[in-house]
Amino acid sequence: MEQQFTSAQVVKLTGITPRQLQWWDERGVVVPRRDGRRRIYSADDITEVAVICALRRKGFPLQRVRRIIKFLQKEFGRRLAEAVNSGSEYHLLTDGKRIYLEDSDRRVIDVLKNSRQPLLGLCLNDAVREVHAEIFNRRPAQSHSNRGPRRRKSS
Repeated sequence: MEQQFTSAQVVKLTGITPRQLQWWDERGVVVPRRDGRRRIYSADDITEVAVICALRRKGFPLQRVRRIIKFLQKEFGRRLAEAVNSGSEYHLLTDGKRIYLEDSDRRVIDVLKNSRQPLLGLCLNDAVREVHAEIFNRRPAQSHSNRGPRRRKSS
């Protein structure tokens, strides 16, 4: 059974505010499934929230983030989490107008060398790894998986 997360758990895992999460649902940015009035998020939903949060922390307005997420979904042909977990390292580069998605260090360097404007770079896999580390270090109380004992972060 797939892990499920409440809005409160998503807030705790990603650092987003409850209002932002609600607003993103209302605007169709990340749409969880519903159980009555409760929003229930999958691990894939949390992955998308984590990537969006990473972009927002770098100063991207939500309208531009939406364009980036749509571009990524179109480019991958599937959900962002599925593509990023496929094994390749994906790097997102943008100058605010153009978006580049590269899966090799050499291509990233080529884009940087040939750019006429400053570029913002984000390793999608790193954003996903961060949130997955949080998920598996703070397993939700409602999860009944048999993955062994909880791990604690070392100080």
